[in-house]
Amino acid sequence: MTETTPYLARGGQKITTESTTLISSSDYLNEPRLRDWLATAFLRKSGKDSPTTHDAYKLYTILRDVFDVDRIEALFTAERKRRPELDAWFDAGFSSSFSVEDLLANPEGSLGHIFGRYIRDNGFEIDIVPRFVPRNQFEYFSLRSGQTHDLEHILLGGGFDILGELVPYWARLSNLPRFLDPELVGLINAGQVLGALRLVCRTGLHYHSAFPAAMQAMRCGMTVGEQSGPYWMRRFEDVFHLPLGEARAALGIVGAVDLDTSAASLTWPEYR
Repeated sequence: MTETTPYLARGGQKITTESTTLISSSDYLNEPRLRDWLATAFLRKSGKDSPTTHDAYKLYTILRDVFDVDRIEALFTAERKRRPELDAWFDAGFSSSFSVEDLLANPEGSLGHIFGRYIRDNGFEIDIVPRFVPRNQFEYFSLRSGQTHDLEHILLGGGFDILGELVPYWARLSNLPRFLDPELVGLINAGQVLGALRLVCRTGLHYHSAFPAAMQAMRCGMTVGEQSGPYWMRRFEDVFHLPLGEARAALGIVGAVDLDTSAASLTWPEYR
């Protein structure tokens, strides 16, 4: 280190290793598929040839091999001893079994009917991933997260467009740290962190006219996440019959704003 070393470059140390391959103290950096995913998902443009939903599918396929499940299980077990509500949530092990017809049987304007109309009108399926029987606590957490994701769009105020995804993303990123151990949140939120930031990065790099809308969606998500209770433990299915405002109140969701990012999302070519 000399006086001619640029200020921001000072403090660096020469690193040596006997390894003949790339190696890091980060399990994420050690995974070559994740390095490739990160560069591609963060830097590429949008196109109909590779829908953005494929990014998420690929990411979670990779993360399954990176997650330290034993550590996650130990931390969940410890949290259950500290938090009776979390323990009861796992003990109940509730899983969705409703159909589109069940949703549409609810009154117009209710949470269930709004969700049913969305699925029916767009030809979508209820389950983002096929239903399965979880083998451990982390799998149950992941199962319920998948089952409630689209409902979180409605309840938290994010539209069903690409920038609307930022609302439930940032709500979870802001909410879970308030109720769970930091190390546990850091592990189980890895997909949320990478998934959310890829949308922010690509909007900022390639579709900057929509960047203010992306920032607004992030703020809305953080606001509802910081003000609400642990909504991800609530049984959304119990309030399908209620009007949206009443359903939010019953679930402890506070500060939700119905944000319209549909026009801004059209700057992404795959959504035109």
